[in-house]
Amino acid sequence: MELRQLRYFVVVAEERHFGRAAARLHMAQPPLSQAIRRLETGLGVELLHRTTRRVELTEAGRAYLSRARAILAEVDDAGEQARRVAAGVVGHLTIGCVGSVTYSLLPALARHLTAEMPGVDFSFRGEMLAPDQAEALRSGEIDLALLRPPVTDESLRLTRLRRDRLVVALPAGDRRAERRQVRVTDLRDTPLIVHSAGRRSAMYDVVLGLFRTAGVAARVRHEVGETSTLITLVAGGLGVAVVPQPVTALAIPGVVYRPLVRPAVTVDLVLAHRAGRSEPHLTRTVDLITNLSQTTSTKIGLV
Repeated sequence: MELRQLRYFVVVAEERHFGRAAARLHMAQPPLSQAIRRLETGLGVELLHRTTRRVELTEAGRAYLSRARAILAEVDDAGEQARRVAAGVVGHLTIGCVGSVTYSLLPALARHLTAEMPGVDFSFRGEMLAPDQAEALRSGEIDLALLRPPVTDESLRLTRLRRDRLVVALPAGDRRAERRQVRVTDLRDTPLIVHSAGRRSAMYDVVLGLFRTAGVAARVRHEVGETSTLITLVAGGLGVAVVPQPVTALAIPGVVYRPLVRPAVTVDLVLAHRAGRSEPHLTRTVDLITNLSQTTSTKIGLV
């Protein structure tokens, strides 16, 4: 039995006439009659009663018609599903995000991806440190990661999305909050709140590197794992923090953000996934995220 025989049979059964069925199928009548005969021979049953004027279904033919239609519908659905997969419009992806992305790019990203790829099931994990994201990529726990370098794992493919300036998060009552910008040397002898060194945060090394370069001792008072906790402690007056500018989207009362200058340092934001992965829906998502990050403004007002 061949699928074309099933299609021929369904058309003949619907038309109840070989001539009309042949015209509908854009073929000659004799080959159509021969194909139906071969189908019946292969099944060992008579599906049609033939007369000179019309064709009638046997009891076996009526039962076979119902199943044949179901089979052809499944085949058509399978073909459509394969085309959708090849086009990258169906699938499942889990995306991990560092804290600064969680509060800035992620809301727009979730809306954009859902609108552009409604057939893909997206899930997101926020507040992930870069080393945790790299490990989750390797294990398959997440499929894509928005993180801060450095990433030295050669099994991961990186795409740089943008560069973000660093800003200083200050308690609202801090005297430096009245300034338009802050230098690293202005933070001398100031308690710092940083992302955890124990969890290998990339920002921990960036911040302490800034102080070393400026010749200023870094007084680390608190180490935290989440950006939201870091900013909350600043609001509580427990210290100041140096963070990427997108963190300013996390508007917590009692916190003022000021640009960090001299030097005006930037940190990269990259998109990572395991090398060798080329599923259409993943590739399309990478392109959408890359385009969105370039068009989405990161110039959040500093207050």
